[in-house]
Amino acid sequence: MLFSKVFIPILKNDPTEAKIKSHKLMLRLGMIKQSSAGIYSWLPLGFKVMKKIEDIVREEQNRIGAQEILMPTIQSSEIWKESGRYEDYGEEMLRIKDRQNREMLYGPTNEELITDIFRNSIKSYKSLPQLLYHIQWKFRDELRPRFGIMRCREFYMKDAYSFDISDDDALLSYNKFFLSYLRTFKRMELSAIPMAADTGPIGGNLSHEFIILADTGESKIYTDKRIFDVDSNLTTIEKNSLDKMRNDFEKFYSVTDEKFDQKIFENKVPEKYRIKTKGIEVGHIFYFGDKYSKPMNASVDFNGKKEFVKMGSYGVGVSRLVGAIIEAKYDEKNEIMKWPTSVSPYDCSVIPLLNKNDKSNLEKSMKIYNFLKNNKIDTILDDTYESISAKMKKFNLIGIPFQIIIGKKSDEETFEFKKIGEEPKKLKIEEIVKIIKNNK
Repeated sequence: MLFSKVFIPILKNDPTEAKIKSHKLMLRLGMIKQSSAGIYSWLPLGFKVMKKIEDIVREEQNRIGAQEILMPTIQSSEIWKESGRYEDYGEEMLRIKDRQNREMLYGPTNEELITDIFRNSIKSYKSLPQLLYHIQWKFRDELRPRFGIMRCREFYMKDAYSFDISDDDALLSYNKFFLSYLRTFKRMELSAIPMAADTGPIGGNLSHEFIILADTGESKIYTDKRIFDVDSNLTTIEKNSLDKMRNDFEKFYSVTDEKFDQKIFENKVPEKYRIKTKGIEVGHIFYFGDKYSKPMNASVDFNGKKEFVKMGSYGVGVSRLVGAIIEAKYDEKNEIMKWPTSVSPYDCSVIPLLNKNDKSNLEKSMKIYNFLKNNKIDTILDDTYESISAKMKKFNLIGIPFQIIIGKKSDEETFEFKKIGEEPKKLKIEEIVKIIKNNK
């Protein structure tokens, strides 16, 4: 893509209404544009990042055998009344009426709808387990939406649901998602800690939040720093391996503020390992047994007996992860963003010094650009006539991981190549392609 043609409406300065790093950067780079309070349009740069995150989430869900579906954003109130949550959920739920005066709602979550789908489709335990997920927009009418996409009203989310015949089988499903989340965040170069958490309006008696450390996070967290050394590189999803992995994490005290107990923390964690800080929730998993299946009569035939299925739900904030990665990777002081290669909007930027009276650098840059494109490297070429320092500042802010700089002294054989934030080196274009491909 040529920079002169791409839609990246960059602001010169941070917008005054933004208070945290991710909100400032996303508005300044034109990744998003506010439509109304807590609701945003996603512009090309932000949308590309979000779609790459979505692809990783999808791949890791498929890897554990989950199947993708798509449920609607608008739901009937009747199934929520069946489960007993219609009145309990609170004012975050946007309630509406259609022209026939039927009570509808904009889905804040999908436990009821997926249970309704299951009970009308599956009748025998032989069809279990079932792991189903979708990636869809959600709406929660936050009283005070703030921090950009980190606490907004409309957001893009992956939510999954498991159906099993017994508690033991259901915990195996739970552990599969536990591992899937660790793999997902690792691919985005995030250190996400699984923490025992409150179940909130979803319900149930088992829940983990996945938290990344960040001063701007809204969650207070208390953990043992040895948890970062737990090995989650499982190559299997067998029950014993999954049980051991989760037990290895749960050996170390790690909770959000709702579960915090000062005495237990001090007794379990030596002082030198204690971490008290803030974090950003990027995923949340729940096990709630028959909380929804029983009132909604979602059962299967098990040896001639009616058994209510055991359920869990598993959420990842796909759009929120864009902001979370910025909070983790953006050096605000030096105005350098470092997107992980797995989710960067482009793989490489070509940054030439151009002269309107001398087209040689532009021609050279176009050759490099086309060579990279032919090697399936998503590249953006800055074909504007700004100074090289202005271009470097701009691309440090955008954060594309690799840069090729074409200056006055560049030759035909080697080019100035650098990873963002590091010192450049002179390399041949074939060497550059190899490095980029090895890091994708």
